[in-house]
Amino acid sequence: MQKKIPIKVIKRDERNRQQQPAAAEPVAERTSAKEAARDMVATVSQWVSEFQQKRRSETAQAIKTLFSDPTPQTSKA
Repeated sequence: MQKKIPIKVIKRDERNRQQQPAAAEPVAERTSAKEAARDMVATVSQWVSEFQQKRRSETAQAIKTLFSDPTPQTSKA
């Protein structure tokens, strides 16, 4: 035998009182999908730029140390 589930009647006034606090929450904190995507792209672009700059400086330093030998070696023949 199945029990009958009681049905709760919600009147308009009660429903309006329940919905008002939910509507009062700040919606401005949520960013749109476009803004979130822009933030992600900006972050990744910044990472790539930092990586490239680091790589360039390391390469420049390696070239300087490679070609800055103060005394060239001469062959003893």
